[in-house]
Amino acid sequence: MRRSITLTAALGLTLALGACSGSTETPSEEEPTSAAAETEAEGDGGTLTIWVDETRQAAVESAATAFEDETGTTVETVLKNFEDIRADFLAQVPTGEGPDITVGAHDWLGEMTANGVVAPIELGDTVDAFEPVSIEAFTQDGQVYGLPYAVENVALIRNTALAPEAPATWDEAVAAGQAAGTTYPILIQMGEEGDPYTMYPLQNSFGAPVFVQNEDGSYAPELALGGEGGTAFAQWLAAQGAAGTLDTAIEYDIAVEAFAGGQSPYIIGGPWMIESFEGLELAVDPIPAPGPEAARPFVGVQGFYVNAQSDNALLANDFLVNFMSTEDAQLALFEAGNRPPALIAAADAASSDPITAGFREVGSDAVPMPSIPEMGSVWAFWGVTEAGIVNGSLEPVAAWEKMVADIQGALDAS
Repeated sequence: MRRSITLTAALGLTLALGACSGSTETPSEEEPTSAAAETEAEGDGGTLTIWVDETRQAAVESAATAFEDETGTTVETVLKNFEDIRADFLAQVPTGEGPDITVGAHDWLGEMTANGVVAPIELGDTVDAFEPVSIEAFTQDGQVYGLPYAVENVALIRNTALAPEAPATWDEAVAAGQAAGTTYPILIQMGEEGDPYTMYPLQNSFGAPVFVQNEDGSYAPELALGGEGGTAFAQWLAAQGAAGTLDTAIEYDIAVEAFAGGQSPYIIGGPWMIESFEGLELAVDPIPAPGPEAARPFVGVQGFYVNAQSDNALLANDFLVNFMSTEDAQLALFEAGNRPPALIAAADAASSDPITAGFREVGSDAVPMPSIPEMGSVWAFWGVTEAGIVNGSLEPVAAWEKMVADIQGALDAS
């Protein structure tokens, strides 16, 4: 198979990580053109250990078998609960333990790099084969730290029997929902703790992003959810709560059950909901904006990280770039997790399904969930403030301004 990473580039990456244990002589152009080719010439393919969760296990093992056959490498996959991977990786890597590669989410990146447990990967010309937002999500300080495989985001899921046309604005969606005569004009999960992730595209439409975003898609630790945009969003939340359009009694399970039962033409949610709506004729549309700007949701990107302490950085990079970046591998991951692939060719193939195509279209204009460590200071204040404004227990402008001040105080103290 054609390799996109030359041995020289891979060795440069490995030397930068301090993981090269062989000769320091500069390889000539006549030498093998990949890490795998080098190990084959030596007759020793080495060993890779990869942490996977149950959903991704079969797809990764299929690619690993091809890698073993071509390179002579032994690949061991270790099954982990996804909820345990982040903490275990952070704990084990500094001690010299842990895998060479782990599956993970892009919003772990800030904590991972702050603790020095992940290494950049060298994508070479493969970088252009991925959805731009997926590369942005794994980029920090100009370097890419993960091999993306899936993109997920919320969108407007529409029951076409109740709403034949996609709404252009929020008010149009509410009006169509009321005209349909259903219990709810539109469903958005909130609960008493709020759900700022699901609500984010609506907030974003008022020009109140959570942090300032840099040109490369990464984030600066500078709050941006205050000011006129934040005030306007808070006032809108209060008005929607008073009208009954938003309701803190609507938790995730209630929203999904109500939509599945035909009690609303619309629900804002992600691809993880779709299997609950069997039997409904669905369309996936952009989220109608209540503010003057587009309602751009967060996008979450799943991918693979390389252990910064790995003695097998060459092999790890080679496996990810040349075996997990193939259309077959990315489609296998898609079929396992039902999230649009990060690889453009695989996403094109998966988009033959209109539901997948709809989420992909919305995701193409989405913004990466901030992966900076400062994001951890936001959640505790954000959701409960939104919920308090919606249920009328908090005065919208004062509550929003206090929330911004409390988050800033937490950032200053960290």
